[in-house]
Amino acid sequence: MRLVPDTLDGRELPVAVVGGGQAGLSISWHLTQRGVEHVVLERHSVGHEWRTRRWDSFCLVTPNWQCDLPGHPYAGGDPDGFMVRDEILDYLSTYAASFPVPLYEGVSATRLRGRPDGRYDLTTSAGSLIAEQVVVATGPYQVPVTPRLAERLPREVTQLHSSAYRNPAQLPPGEVLVVGSGQSGAQIAEDLHLAGRRVHLAVGSAPRVARFYRGRDVVAWLEDMGYYRRTIADFADADAVRFRVNHYVTGRDGGRDIDLRAFARDGMRLHGRLRAVDDVLHFDDDLGANLDGADRVSESIKDSIDEYLDRTGIEAPAEARYTPVWTPADADYPLDAVAVDTLAAVIWSTGFGPDHRWIEAPVFNGRGYPVHDRGVTPSPGLYFVGLPWQWTWGSGRFGGVGADAAHVVERIVRKPQTSGVHWLAGTPTETYNTDWSPARSA
Repeated sequence: MRLVPDTLDGRELPVAVVGGGQAGLSISWHLTQRGVEHVVLERHSVGHEWRTRRWDSFCLVTPNWQCDLPGHPYAGGDPDGFMVRDEILDYLSTYAASFPVPLYEGVSATRLRGRPDGRYDLTTSAGSLIAEQVVVATGPYQVPVTPRLAERLPREVTQLHSSAYRNPAQLPPGEVLVVGSGQSGAQIAEDLHLAGRRVHLAVGSAPRVARFYRGRDVVAWLEDMGYYRRTIADFADADAVRFRVNHYVTGRDGGRDIDLRAFARDGMRLHGRLRAVDDVLHFDDDLGANLDGADRVSESIKDSIDEYLDRTGIEAPAEARYTPVWTPADADYPLDAVAVDTLAAVIWSTGFGPDHRWIEAPVFNGRGYPVHDRGVTPSPGLYFVGLPWQWTWGSGRFGGVGADAAHVVERIVRKPQTSGVHWLAGTPTETYNTDWSPARSA
């Protein structure tokens, strides 16, 4: 339910959840099942990030059958397909309407600090409340990151972060540079390329993965192989795993590989990492190494699938391995430089950073990342959910966030109370200026 309070000032609650996306809603579902009174505070509205920070042709890169929020598995008619942006919004808004979530939309959390009695003061745009325990479900992608190199480009060049890109028509005519070849950069470069734009792509070290191999989606093979059940504790380099760039692939038009070499063969101009900017954009001499590295990762995943099939005796059609269709030696343009005055626009697909400045608790490491064990921080009663690789690969996604939420809620209900606040949510005894219509994404 979407609630519109006159004020939250002075309320005392067992649990406050900050963030009303898939992570916060998953926490709310489990708290509701356990009868724990709580509120969910959402700065904007359900689905805001998907609605405002995704381009028009955006779709999931994981199959629909992996969308499995608590109590709300995918129920559409295309489990092997890939939901587009509007379908994702509908999935989330339908979820928010499927149970009585105490959701306060348009309410920002601005300060969180511990109290001497072990509880937390939470200051919001609708007043201050006291919570026994707090779950931060805002995710890790709050602040778009643009490198300082952007300041060296002339004003005549349109610059956008990937979160602001919508479609090719929003850009002025002319050549476009996309910086970054992770999922967003590779897919936006493809979007522009398919629209007939001259695209330059600064390629980094992001790996790639094949969409299909030996008759099935690679995700389906990896699911059967138990890859998505591996936990962060299974890796010797856990910190490095958490910050790895995702493999680029697409679910567009039913799903396919993103092959940067094929794009180059068909007219896209690839370069290495962007190194410097003056009258010319200067690129590192690492394009070949980056393309080769991405291919090695993709082929190694195929190796693991082959080994699995051999070990289990599962029959699957044979498939020839990938053969590069282009190398930097084939380029008929300068790889190391592009004149700035040839560009109409630059899209910075350079990721996001967290913004936890509002949290006054000793739970962050030197990189500003929360220290936690499966979402449980060293500060008693403070939790995170929805972080990448919080426990498994799916922790920040529709497929795994529910299990993380269940673990956090189990810890919540097991924690001794520090006050006389009632845990069980009974018949509401307080009334607010409320809108009891189901939460909508539009």
